[in-house]
Amino acid sequence: MAAELVEAMNMVKSFRVSDLQMLLTSMGRSKSGLKQDLVGRALRLVQKEYSPELLLNIRQLYESRFPKAPNWVAARRPEVVPGTYPIHSSQPTSTTIQGTDYLNGIPKPSPSPAAEVKLASLPFYQTLETLLPPTELIAQNGEKLQDSPCAFELTQSQVDQIRNCRELRPGIKSIQVVLRICYTDTSSVQEDQYPPNIAVKVNQSYCHVPGYYPSNKPGVEPRRPCRPVNITPWLHLSTATNRITVTWGNFGKRYCVALYLVRVFTSAELFSQLKHCSVESPERCRERIQDKLRFDPESEIATTGLRVSLICPLVKMRLGVPCRVLTCAHLQCFDAVFFLQMNEKKPTWTCPVCDKPAPFELLTIDGLLSEILKETEDVEEIEYLADGSWRPIREEKERERSSTPECPLLDICSPEANGHSPAHSGTSQSGRSAPAGAAPAPPAPAGGAVVDLTLDSSSDEEEGGGGGAGDSEDTDDSQDSPPPKKGRYDYDKDLVTAY
Repeated sequence: MAAELVEAMNMVKSFRVSDLQMLLTSMGRSKSGLKQDLVGRALRLVQKEYSPELLLNIRQLYESRFPKAPNWVAARRPEVVPGTYPIHSSQPTSTTIQGTDYLNGIPKPSPSPAAEVKLASLPFYQTLETLLPPTELIAQNGEKLQDSPCAFELTQSQVDQIRNCRELRPGIKSIQVVLRICYTDTSSVQEDQYPPNIAVKVNQSYCHVPGYYPSNKPGVEPRRPCRPVNITPWLHLSTATNRITVTWGNFGKRYCVALYLVRVFTSAELFSQLKHCSVESPERCRERIQDKLRFDPESEIATTGLRVSLICPLVKMRLGVPCRVLTCAHLQCFDAVFFLQMNEKKPTWTCPVCDKPAPFELLTIDGLLSEILKETEDVEEIEYLADGSWRPIREEKERERSSTPECPLLDICSPEANGHSPAHSGTSQSGRSAPAGAAPAPPAPAGGAVVDLTLDSSSDEEEGGGGGAGDSEDTDDSQDSPPPKKGRYDYDKDLVTAY
């Protein structure tokens, strides 16, 4: 029952969006959402409502996408009846029986050292002992899902190492037994690579295999991180035999499996190694700068300086420990602590500046930039000069800011705002010009002239009746000068002050 359940879940994980939608529709479930939502919905359906009908639907969809291989594919390898589990022990023995190094019950001749598959070394894992060398997973038949069993034993010394080591976090030992899988390729060093539909059973219990990274981009398949599988919690910490079964998808590619006893490092421990073993002196850094800025008579462009940012391109914060890769051509650094922490969670080992490979062995701490960071606290960018010296860019920016002319502010509440001076009161409120010999009118209040637009015509006539003499004088003067132009309102619009 448990094996069929795991088989069904592995089939569901290999489905396309159309297969998932067809499965969910046949079981009366919603088929809307992204692929990762559909996969999760289908897996919950398998776990909670497992039935023969559901298993039949899953098998039919799986076989429609992955039809059974023809007879010639199954006949490439001889049919062998699986025998007893092979037992691999790291205990030294006086005699060695030829053909005992095997997997799946199939004898395997000892390969020559040149033909061995070599796995890439991992910075966070130090190999202490090899429990099972890289051994090929061999298909037993033409089925797509294959089960490959094997067995091994731990020595008492290895058991004591695991029991007495410290814990990285609750339940996780610093010394582990890990399972690694890669392609069967002897031409180069191989990275970890999982086969499709992988499941690992240790002593009849399924262990945790790293899941998929979620993808935020529509139409992009989620990617699974291929890293060593820690099987320590499911082992017999004794000299008893441990049995492992690897379930994998047989789709034409060849895979190898290996077991190692390793010591696991944290990002803080790797940083301590980097700080003690790989620091480039300030003198060497200056020589590197001078080499880059050395005058080349054949070049038409002469470089007099190189600007370097003090902000980490990873986290957009000020650099704490400047680090870079020895093989990179640029002088820009990134923060070593954040870089190691990110690769501990998601190992990519790629330079964040130029996207080239950045293995741990080639990382170095920039001693010159470390000194510059201690001397400058509020500077975000510097420039290296041809003689190996440097200067901050902040002074230049402040100089540009101080040389910028200030624009005058215009106060629209003052009478000068409209281009009129306070003495511009020679024009009366009635819109008529004062005579040439008359005394100037008193200046307007400081707040500007105020015109009451609510007065009606009768009020104007009453005010005009009180000053008859003045009106006669204005009439005489108006004969010599043309009458002022009047608009819609009987007042001079130049006297209206905007507030």
